[in-house]
Parts: sequence; C-alpha cells; structure tokens
Amino acid sequence: MATSDKSIVMLGCFDTKGEDFSYLLKNLKAQDQQVITINTGVMETSVDFPIDVDHDAVAQASGSDLESIRNSNDRGRAVELMGKGAAAILKELADKDKIKGVIGMGGGGGTYIILEAMQAVPLGIPKFCLSTVVAKDLSRQIGVKDITLMSSVVDVAGLNSISRLLIRQAASAIVAMADTKEDASEETKKNIAISMFGNTTKCVDKCTELLKAKGYEVMAFHATGVGGATMESLIREGVFDAVLDVTTTELADELCGGILSAGPDRLTAASEMGIPQIVVPGCLDMVNFAQMDTLPEQYRSRQLYSWAPDVTLMRTNVAENQALGKQLVDKLKEAKAAAEIMIPLKGISQVDSEGDIFYDPEADTALFGAIKDSADGQIGVMEVDAHINDTAFAEALVERLLGLLQQEK
Repeated sequence: MATSDKSIVMLGCFDTKGEDFSYLLKNLKAQDQQVITINTGVMETSVDFPIDVDHDAVAQASGSDLESIRNSNDRGRAVELMGKGAAAILKELADKDKIKGVIGMGGGGGTYIILEAMQAVPLGIPKFCLSTVVAKDLSRQIGVKDITLMSSVVDVAGLNSISRLLIRQAASAIVAMADTKEDASEETKKNIAISMFGNTTKCVDKCTELLKAKGYEVMAFHATGVGGATMESLIREGVFDAVLDVTTTELADELCGGILSAGPDRLTAASEMGIPQIVVPGCLDMVNFAQMDTLPEQYRSRQLYSWAPDVTLMRTNVAENQALGKQLVDKLKEAKAAAEIMIPLKGISQVDSEGDIFYDPEADTALFGAIKDSADGQIGVMEVDAHINDTAFAEALVERLLGLLQQEK
C-alpha cells in the first residue's frame, strides 16, 4: 500500500485534553493527512472532531469494558487497561497496513497509555509522543521501540502560545517522518543480526567485515540487556535472515541478577521465527554490576574486575557455568531452522585468555562440557581451537553461517 493511502493515528485522552487534540488534528489536516483518531480517555468526552475509535472500543479491546473501568475508581488500573486496549487496536491497524505514523500527547497517565500502545507498532512506522514527563526515566515504557519523545514544556491542558507552537512542530515532525521516501538506489541485502560486547569486539568486527564482503548487511547489538531485547524484538518482526549470536552474556546476568539481563526470552526469537543461527557462549564468564559498592552482599567475595568506574564484572563459577551451558542448549532445542553452537576453546572473552584476569580453565571446561552433554546429538556443537577474538574463530563462524544460509536456499 502506498504511503499516501495510509493514515496517521492520533491517540490520547480526548476527555481531558480535547482542545489540544483538536488543534493537533487541525495541523495534521492542514498538511493533507488522513487521520485516524483514537480516544483513550475514560470519562465523558465532547470534542469538535470525529472520533474513529472511541473509548468504549478501546476498553473492550483490553478485555474489559468502560463501565467496569469507571466503576472501579482505580486510576492506575484504568491507565493500564486503556494502554492495553489501544495497543490491541494499533496492532490490528498495523497488521492491515493502514497506518504510516502514530502521534499522541499526554501527562503522566496519558504518556503511559501512548507508549504502551506504541509497543504494538513495528519498526519503521514513526511513533511520536509530546509529553509533560520527558525528563522522567521512561526507558521501561519505551522499551525497544523507535519512539521519539518531545517535551511539551507546559502542561497539555489547554492552548497557549507555547503549546500551540510545540503542537504545530510535533504535527510537522510526524508528517515529515511518515512521508519520508525510500531511497530507490539502496540495494536490498540479506540482513544478519550479531551480538557484541567490548570483550568480543575484535571477533564481531572481523565477522562483520567478512559478511559485508559477501554482500550481507550486518546489524550489531550491544549486549546490555536493552540491546539483546531489541535484537530479539526485531527478529520477531522479520527484520533478519540469520543471527550470529556471538555474545550471549545477558543469560549470565539473568541467572545471577546482574544489571544487563535481557529477560527470560533472550535467545528464543530466532528459534521461534525459523531463521538460521550460530550461537557462541561469548562472555558467559562474566556477570555485570554497577559500581563496586553496589554488588549484592553474597557476591562481594567473588572474583571481581573493574572494567570501568561504573562497571564491575564478576567471574562466573563452575556451578553457574554448568547451568548456563545447559540453558544455552535448551533454548535452541525447539528451533524451527538450523541452530548450531560454536565453542572457542581458548577463551570466551577478552579477559578470559591464559594469564588474564578471568582465565579459569575449570569454569570453562564446566561450561563446554554442559553444552556438549545437553546437546546430546540434538544440537550441532563445533569446537574451535582458538580464542573468541582470534581471526581464525571469526572466519570459522562466518564460514559456518554462510553454510547454513546456503542450506536454507
């Protein structure tokens, strides 16, 4: 469907902010835009513009109904349900290829609803939120989505010279983003997702160089929790043709309570989506914490390393490596496409090499043994007599991944 046939969605609490949304709609229409309006407010609404999806439909899409939400007299629950309902409606519109952009405005509750709804909108459809709480940490609400935030400066509570200016700018921004033309000269390439860390940079850089030389586009994700979660999300959106998961360290943070966990769904998307993947136990020798004095009490006697003033690494022990090796394999056993594990026998991170701070042959042997025992012939395991950052290991990774891609053809 051509962009001109699609609409911009305008959503928010029209019950309390009708004047503001009326002005936003006026500015969108002035730029010849088709607009779908969605009301997420729960109170009686009277506005001077048509509402395409009213709050009754939003409430029903959440699995509840408007009367129950009102009668509960629970604002937090109302915000949660209206966000859930709006997300369901946006997903349906996006699945039908009816939208080219989403814009909303709000205060604390309204912003939550808008950002929750935007989680259902795929990468590449612009998402813009004019909000009173931009200075607040909204990382949990934004998650892994490509959402643009803009401070409203004044409250979204009636028009004035400042709000008019910023609403006009917001309208122009979402229109410009939505109507961006694709570059016809850009060659369509196969996309490879690759995970990296400072401790695996040399490996990832070499793999990227080799894959690009073969005509692939490589997108690297920093394994910081958000990075891994973002990669998983984009895999589920069908962005990639294969995954080279060099750095699975987020599994160690999830196991031990580190600060860079990507959650329990890490290392599941490629298996579910049926795309080839090569997985490496990269940086499973470490768990990430913040400053040294923030470590949980039970870990303060462990082997620690200050990677930076605000980054403390803890060396994983034998028991943890046994658990991680089994978990790595278990997550791949349901794969719908080729999934293999490659083990660099001489070390799994920059600081895990002979003579270095995290060199621990016993822990590595426990990890590798758990991988091989758990695989039990169901998952392919290849051992390479090299360190993870050796050129030979990167070459072996790329050669094997290209082999899997060829098999898929």
